[in-house]
Amino acid sequence: MAGFRQRWVGWRNSIIGNPAFQSWASRSILARGISRVRARRLFDIIAGFTYSQTLYACVEGGIVARLEDGAASSAELGALARLGEDATHRLLRAAAALGVIESVGEDLWMLGEQGVALTGNPGAIAMIRHHHLLYADLADPLSLLRGERSAPGALAGYWPYALGDGSEGENQAAVSPYSQLMAASQPMVADQVVHAWRFGQHRRMLDVGGGAGAFIAAVADVAPALEFGLFDLPAVTAIGARQLGERGVRVTPHPGDFRNDSIPQGYDLITLIRILHDHDDDLAQSLLVKVHAALKPGDTLLIAEPMAGTPGAEAMADAYFGFYLLAMGSGRARTPQEIGAMLTKAGFAGWSERRTGLPIVTRVIAATA
Repeated sequence: MAGFRQRWVGWRNSIIGNPAFQSWASRSILARGISRVRARRLFDIIAGFTYSQTLYACVEGGIVARLEDGAASSAELGALARLGEDATHRLLRAAAALGVIESVGEDLWMLGEQGVALTGNPGAIAMIRHHHLLYADLADPLSLLRGERSAPGALAGYWPYALGDGSEGENQAAVSPYSQLMAASQPMVADQVVHAWRFGQHRRMLDVGGGAGAFIAAVADVAPALEFGLFDLPAVTAIGARQLGERGVRVTPHPGDFRNDSIPQGYDLITLIRILHDHDDDLAQSLLVKVHAALKPGDTLLIAEPMAGTPGAEAMADAYFGFYLLAMGSGRARTPQEIGAMLTKAGFAGWSERRTGLPIVTRVIAATA
């Protein structure tokens, strides 16, 4: 079978890569539609960084936020972003070509469909603002892949508390930026998870690596009778307990580090929300073993994160998260089957995937201890 596929791919590539065939396909009534789609996809890959930087400029320059309030002129938007007239028109035309904004009259602009989608997703806005760190690390991708850097990159430096001991005495200013980013991007994940699982069937839920408590807050809205526990590094748990308290959600803080400490017991539901993919296989497997030890037979572990092998979103896992997590310093996106094998190895009796509306955002696995 492998030999047949190799011959097929070789033949296909020899045809598609032939300049004479490409010229014919671009003119053929039968083939030019396919040819144009492939050409556009290739150009989108080549120009992707420019597209993302156009979006970053619109967000960071305040253009998206301003147009959320209604139409504005080029002059107003240029003044807001501190750009000259020519630069303003260049940026606005680029943003309009991407569907972020659109012209609604002579020299008047409003949000386009893509821009409107952004305004309803604060997490996406937060990630766009955060991506300049990733782009700095990817300026020389081969150096990153070769491990030639002697010090952590820009993205890894955004995670300073993970490099220390995480004690509560550490400056909470060091953990706040990353915790705030996770809190801002958590709602789009939490919305998928709370519709994929019946949280009301449980008595006590422990969120491991729960940060500022955004996921607990979302679950509390749909299952207010649940008792909640939050396990994270001491400085992070302190932020989460305080913010949940301000929202009227009672939570038992469990300061600790799952790299070295055991997982608190007494909970019939433990959640790992965007945790496993942040860590290499050995640490992820060790964490699953610790979670299994903390649960009684029949209790549940719920895992939610972007996963590899998601139909229609293959590039998200291997291209985006592949490099993002490399720059971060650890982790990889795994398929549900890979996670399932790790769960079985950790001692779980069984597991199944729960359907979500947007699997590109997150997929959900439920495991029974």
